[in-house]
Order: sequence, then C-alpha cells, then structure tokens
Amino acid sequence: TGLGKAFGIEFARLGATIAILSRKEEHRLKGVQAIERIGGKAVHLPLDVRDPVAIATAFDGIESAVGPVDVFLNNAAGNFPVPAEDLSPNGFRTVLQIDLEGTFNCSREFGRRAIRAGRSGAILNIGSPTYHVGGPGIAHVAAAKAGVHNLTYSLAVEWAPYGIRVNTLVPGFFPHED
Repeated sequence: TGLGKAFGIEFARLGATIAILSRKEEHRLKGVQAIERIGGKAVHLPLDVRDPVAIATAFDGIESAVGPVDVFLNNAAGNFPVPAEDLSPNGFRTVLQIDLEGTFNCSREFGRRAIRAGRSGAILNIGSPTYHVGGPGIAHVAAAKAGVHNLTYSLAVEWAPYGIRVNTLVPGFFPHED
C-alpha cells in the first residue's frame, strides 16, 4: 500500500520482478494487481518482519520463484499517533519490533545471503523526519526510526566491503488511504 506500492510499481516499470511481502493477503494481492496492470511481474508471500524464521522462509520462496534478491526495501512500519503518557508498553514495543527489529531482521537475511553468495546488492530503509526532531504523539515512531537511521549507518559501513549498499530514504509525510 502507499509508499511500498509506489516503489514496487516504479521498480517494475524499470524491469524488475517484484516480491511483495506483507502479513495481509489483500495488500499483497492489490500490489500484484497494480504491478501486473502496468505489464510487470510480481510474486507475493506472507511475512511478519518480527519473525526471523518467517523471513528466511520468504527469502527461500522468492529465490525459488524468481531468483536471488538484488534490492530490498524495508518499508514495514507501525504507526499510530498517541500521547506518550497514554502509550502502552505493548504499543511502544510493537512499533519498535516492526520498524527497527523488522528492518534489522530483513537486512540481516539479505546480507547473509548476499555475502555467502558473493553478490552485491542494495538495501533501502524507509526513515522518517521524526528521527531527529521528534514530536507530539510519536515518541514510539521517532525512537524506532532513530534506530533505523543508526542501523543504516552501521550496516552501510560494515557491508560496504561486500558491495552491499545500505541507505535510508526519508520521504516525509504523504497522503495515504490508511
């Protein structure tokens, strides 16, 4: 949906085969339909980015269907505005697990496979302008995205010798149906 779908469509327009990973089948199917409408090719698999075993299974499925992953977009995010004093520990933890741990889990799987195979590649993490300024109602999101930015810096340096580029894109806020 939203930004991920737009990225998928553009990469498909440029000739890439797209793997759509999401917990929600309806999101995956809408993405596949959008990509096929422009003449692109897409596969879809279920994925909860908080589960490293599920991530390995998804990568296995992608490789079996279309070959190795060359570019990975870490776009999964949890986001709901709530004042910090009303934010539950579970809400805070869930956003960190999806945004930060999910980014690490998926990046690690991509990195392991690329390094083992001697392949270069690229990881694009989606950041947020909140990572350096914060704001009301977004303590959990700002904390998670600050972690994503710093994770990106570390992985970029660590994996550069393997030809794996790691960057963060901060698109800012944009209209979205959700």
